[in-house]
Amino acid sequence: METRVSSATKEVIISGDRPTVLIGERINPAGKKKMAEALKAGNMDVVRKEALEQVSAGADIIDVNVTTFGIDEVALLPQAVKAVMETVDVPLCIDSPRPEALAAALKVYKGKPIVNSVSGEERSLERVLPLVKEYGAAVVGLTQDDSGIPKDAAKIVAIARKIVERAEKAGIPREDVIIDCLALAVGANPDSALVVLEAIREIKAKLGVNITLGASNISFGLPDRVLLNTAFLAMVIAAGVTCPVVDVARVRPAVLATDLLLGRDKRARRYIETFRRRQQGQSCDAE
Repeated sequence: METRVSSATKEVIISGDRPTVLIGERINPAGKKKMAEALKAGNMDVVRKEALEQVSAGADIIDVNVTTFGIDEVALLPQAVKAVMETVDVPLCIDSPRPEALAAALKVYKGKPIVNSVSGEERSLERVLPLVKEYGAAVVGLTQDDSGIPKDAAKIVAIARKIVERAEKAGIPREDVIIDCLALAVGANPDSALVVLEAIREIKAKLGVNITLGASNISFGLPDRVLLNTAFLAMVIAAGVTCPVVDVARVRPAVLATDLLLGRDKRARRYIETFRRRQQGQSCDAE
């Protein structure tokens, strides 16, 4: 199952037979006061800076989210999308809970983006899927419905199936649907990681679609979050996640190691090349 997305000049292919695709998460004002203030002022410098740094760190796709209190997201999201397109050449994941903002950003996008996101809620399916079809985009399907986020694997798989079937009914091919199983914090729900891993395996086996995940959600409220996130990320990639949403600079070495161990990096070329670049960078810093 190949999901193909593109910018004006570059295509990225997401598939379980290929190395893991990394979606950079850092253009998001949640919890970032300086970014939120800059966005409210219409200043896109911080957006451009984050885009450059993430691509330099190895991001294959950039998620663009400007949702914060006190802004006109319908006006601001397309501005941010334009700023990132002018700065880097990778495809974008256009991220908003508001269909109006998604539509405004899709109008200015050049290429085939990912829309983040639709859910199993009827209102979301009815409003977002027609946009995805109209603009020929791929879409992230969140496994929550009108009853909320489920805590058992069977329900997660059922919602994923519903999203895939509704997308296909709307004329969106299955390969353009990417499922997100929405990991909950393991500190609050001790079974969360196990449930998500089971759901990922089932969705991969039964639906065959590509799968994303915001892996850092698993560690909320616990110490040494980077350690937990990195361990969980390796586990979910082995289970079937093909394009996680991550802080690329923190986790890319671990992802490359995981891909190597899963046989997705023949002769360890990507792993070794990246290791050498890191070593050279450390040498330059020391000088």
